[in-house]
This record gives sequence, structure tokens and C-alpha cells, in this order.
Amino acid sequence: MSDGQTPQQPGGAAHQPAGPHPYGWTQDPPAPQPAPRRRRTGLAAAVVATSLLVGGGAGVGGAAFWDATHDDPSSAASTQTPTTSTVSQTQTPAADGSVESVAQKVLPSVVKIDVTGSQGSASGSGIVLTADGTILTNNHVVEMAEGGGSLKVSFTDGSSADAEILGTDPLTDTAVIKAQDVSGLTPATIGKSANLGVGEGVVAIGSPFGLDATVTSGIVSALDRPVNVGSDDQGNSTTYPAIQTDAAINPGNSGGPLVDMTGAVIGINSSIRTAASQSPYGSSGEAGSIGLGFAIPIDEVMPIVDQMAKGETPTHARLGIQVGNPQTPEEAGAVVREVTSGSTADKAGLTTGDLITKIDDQRISDANSLVATIRSYRPGDTVSVTWTSNGKEQNAQLVLDSDATNG
Repeated sequence: MSDGQTPQQPGGAAHQPAGPHPYGWTQDPPAPQPAPRRRRTGLAAAVVATSLLVGGGAGVGGAAFWDATHDDPSSAASTQTPTTSTVSQTQTPAADGSVESVAQKVLPSVVKIDVTGSQGSASGSGIVLTADGTILTNNHVVEMAEGGGSLKVSFTDGSSADAEILGTDPLTDTAVIKAQDVSGLTPATIGKSANLGVGEGVVAIGSPFGLDATVTSGIVSALDRPVNVGSDDQGNSTTYPAIQTDAAINPGNSGGPLVDMTGAVIGINSSIRTAASQSPYGSSGEAGSIGLGFAIPIDEVMPIVDQMAKGETPTHARLGIQVGNPQTPEEAGAVVREVTSGSTADKAGLTTGDLITKIDDQRISDANSLVATIRSYRPGDTVSVTWTSNGKEQNAQLVLDSDATNG
């Protein structure tokens, strides 16, 4: 099925080496002469900002900031000695349902994945599925390692292991890898994305820009958001009905879990929308989060994950048509451009030019919407398809084909 929209930008892997991001900072306006200390404060703020971005000079930046904002004791006119008091504070257990309790539960099940290949190096995140090292991640995280590259997985206890790819699925942007010679890992709890509601609290965990074990929180901003991140050489688009969240997701978060407030995995963090360029969906540059992150619902991909873990070729549901967008923005639906002979759509009587408007109770707004909706089903599922042909609405029950037999 074809698409008609600009792709989202994948949320990671975070490519290395990462240079300083061109963020700026605001300095105080020049002070009247003589006022050298205000100028030093502005410079120190710049040093601190640079230190936080590049990471290597944080200690120096901190010292510079302290020196610039505190008077030299030798020049102080006051002879008073300031007094301070220390408050004794004990650590309390994390409350059930808090971000802290979720982090404590999920962090041991999240890994950082370092990837090297002929095109360079990158990093992403992964979700531990089994105690002996089966790990779920994104296809775009590990694809650089295919054809002679390498994978290294780092765990929260500081240990690491080499890994190999068990299977990849570009159409759902998922992959399964296996860490070598490990045992006793903490598998993640797999939840139900079908139970999510808009406004529900969620937590994202991963390695944004290589910063492993990073925890961010937010809410479910929307459900079933059609997200298209590109197409393969055959025109098959990577499109899925995403969970949209405002939890900060950045390059390197990809492949990590989006979890509910019980700590159960309900999505795989996969892409972000960015305002880094004139394109509404960003560019190839590594821009940061603007609160529009997208995760693949776990319900839709677990059957495919099980196939990859067994070494099987993943299969996907199909109607047997190629689709595009309507000619005018006033029309909502997916326009049939081509029907595969003998497919379930062909048997139901769909023809070129028909406008598909609904699958079961899900309204279809465009081509991406149809592709994402069909991807949420499995081969052999029965769906109700509503379409308009020559101005007349029609409906039929269709048994979805499989791309294993209908390429």
C-alpha cells in the first residue's frame, strides 16, 4: 500500500560522534562601565551551557559559574559569618503508581544498544524479553549492523555483551536481537496497549543521545495516530497506528519501552516530530523533542515479535490493493489505485477509483490511515470494509490476506 505524506523522523538511533548542538543562550545586556562582574557572569553562563551540552567540562563550568557570581572573600567588607543548618532527610519508599516506582521496576529491563557498521556507528535502546537475552528493539536501530556490522548491549548493572540479530521487520520497524552468553536478566512485563486512554500517564525509558537509563514521563496525547516513517524499494510503507505522547523522546530512545503507571510495556518508542527544519516532520538532523513522540502499540507487534524470536519470516495482513489519497482535501478516505487479482479485495468487488472510508469502526482519513489500520490486524482476521463506488456506499466482510502468499 502506498502513502501520501512526508515521513516522520525516527527517534533514534543517536548517531555518533555527537558534536555540540547549536543551541544558544541569552546573556545580560552590556552593563554601564565600570561593571566587569556582570560581563563575567554572562560569560560564565555561556561556559555552563556549553559544559552541559558537550558533557566533558561540567566541573570546570560549575567552578566558573561559582566564581563569577560570588564575591572574593578577601575583598568582602562584612565581617559577619553566615550560619547554615543541615536537615536530616531519610529516603522514603517510592509510592505505588509514581514515576519513581515505575522507574525502579522497569530500568533493569531496558538496555542500551551500540551499533557499528559500514555506514558508521549509532546507539539506541532495547527491551529485555527473556532472562537469557532476547531483546526487542526497532529495525532502524539495528539495520546498520546487517551485512557485517556488530551489536553491543549494555545493561543497567554496568555489564555488557555482544549480540546478534534474530529477525527484523521493516514494515513494522521492529527487530529482535539476542545478547550472547547472559543469564538472569529481568524480563519486562508486557501490558495491553488496547487498554490505554487519552490523558493516561506514561513513562519512557531509554538512551537519548547515548545517555543510558534516562527516564521521562508524560501522558498519552492521542491514540491510533497514523505515522509513516518511509517506504522500502517495493513501495511498502513503514506505517503504524501510533501512541502519541508528550513524554520526551529523542534520538537514541528508539527501541526503548513506553510503559503505563504499573510498569507494563504498552509501546515501543520509535519516532518523533521535530521543528528542526521547514519540513513539518523534520529532517535527517538530530533535533530534540518538542513533545510529539510516537510509540508502536505493543498489541499489534507481539505476534510478529514471536515470529522473529523463532527465526520465522514475519507475516502481515493485506487487503490486496494499492491506495493513495483523495484529489481534494474535502474528501476523507483512501483511494484504490490498483487491485491485486484474486485478493480478498478483488473477491469483494473493490475496483480502481473506489474510496475506502471505514474499517470496522475505525474511520479512514487517508492512505496512511488505511495502511496503519490494516497493520493492526493479523492475516486471517475478518474485518468490515466500507467504501464508496460511483457515489454509492457499499460494505462487505473480508478475510484479510497474508503477504506470505500474496506479495
